[in-house]
Amino acid sequence: MMHVKTPVVAGLFYPGSERELRSTLSGLVRSADVDVTERPHALIAPHAGYQFSGPIAASAYATLGPWADQIRRVVVLAPSHRVPFRGLATSSADAFQTPLGRVPVDRSAVDRLAGLPGVQQLDAAFAQEHALEVQLPFLQETLGEFLLVPLIVGDAEADEVSAVIEDLYTGDTLIVVSSDLSHFLDYRSCQQRDRSTTAMIEAMHADRIGPYDACGAYPIRGLLKTAQRHGWQVRTLDLRNSGDTSGDKSRVVGYGAYEFY
Repeated sequence: MMHVKTPVVAGLFYPGSERELRSTLSGLVRSADVDVTERPHALIAPHAGYQFSGPIAASAYATLGPWADQIRRVVVLAPSHRVPFRGLATSSADAFQTPLGRVPVDRSAVDRLAGLPGVQQLDAAFAQEHALEVQLPFLQETLGEFLLVPLIVGDAEADEVSAVIEDLYTGDTLIVVSSDLSHFLDYRSCQQRDRSTTAMIEAMHADRIGPYDACGAYPIRGLLKTAQRHGWQVRTLDLRNSGDTSGDKSRVVGYGAYEFY
């Protein structure tokens, strides 16, 4: 019997109906102001509710349009917000459901990861996690059909994350790291912290980025290690915070969109 992971934040972080969700995504991606010049190997995109981080996430996903027919598989690495664990978690699911339909999991790739250091199957890490789920509708909107390798990253070494990315990366694979930036600072302090984090990402200083800089620090570190090894370049596509998108600048969360090519 097929095991389908059902959504937990549809109707909360993003619209729960297919029609409204498609309209929202189309508007966000269409409004993104980015130059599309190179096919990305990897993206970093935020994972808050679409009313807060959707425009910044759209800046990342808008880069995929011209290359959609070249991307067959997407590896999404998201931080764990609810379940503490060591290493990286895989899912036993055969597909992930969203209001836009089912996304099939590349089971052969997931099963192969079991032999890598720090990797374990841990469905509990996925059960209530939003950081991976909110990326899927954007991917469905921009790519159409693709195979998914879903990973939740706990307290993991950069080399462990990088080893997983290296095992999975091929010419028809896109890597997506799900991460917000600083949390609950005042508006100007958030801007300063996020500019500093962005500079570290652009310089690929993997060891200098911590959980207070980005909730997805552990998958970001692993991605930066991989990017350095392959000589990829990084481009900042968007850098804003919830004060810019919601208007409340008292305690804000930072969001960045980055492309590796």
